[in-house]
Amino acid sequence: MKIRSWKWIAGIVALALVSSLAPVAMAQCGLLDKPIRPSSWHPAYGAASPHIVAAAFHGYDEHEPSIVGMWHVIFTAQTQNGQPVPVTGGVVIDNSVVVWHDDGTEIMNSSRSAQDGNFCLGVWKRTGYRSYYLNHLPWQGNVYDPTAPAETVGAPQAGGQITEKITLSADGNSYTGTFVLKAYDTSGNVYASFTGTLSAKRITPDTPFSDLL
Repeated sequence: MKIRSWKWIAGIVALALVSSLAPVAMAQCGLLDKPIRPSSWHPAYGAASPHIVAAAFHGYDEHEPSIVGMWHVIFTAQTQNGQPVPVTGGVVIDNSVVVWHDDGTEIMNSSRSAQDGNFCLGVWKRTGYRSYYLNHLPWQGNVYDPTAPAETVGAPQAGGQITEKITLSADGNSYTGTFVLKAYDTSGNVYASFTGTLSAKRITPDTPFSDLL
């Protein structure tokens, strides 16, 4: 099964239009709007790595609220390519559903069309009391060109990275933090970057879809 990773095109297009700092819109989990095709899953890889589990739960306090679960996360960019965005309060660049797993891995479903590719993967560790660090390393496929026909596939790209530093609330039902997003070309050079803040609310069996809008 192929997994096509993450895009944030809706918010990033708005950001690019407002700031005029970048000629191409960013997308899907913060990168240029392009499909990602990581390696296929294999049943042999289903077992959790003991090293990942150890990284995630080292020093874990059983009385501490758990980060594990499903979350509604809003990402707001404050800078683009090192410059403040010209919008008071920043620009929302993604509205996502995120699942943190107890094996130290994470998956994000961005508010993008499935055709564009709207899933990305990450790995996390606990860094202190109710504090966590998350690392996304997605592959990406092609540049999205908003001026081209819908069926057009753009030039190939390399990948990107989003890192997050977050703090879980005392009741375990929300978290806040900061993120850094970098997009890389096929030579490993950073061609676009964003920094900003994020906020999340836990999704429960009673959460209606309307709460995500």
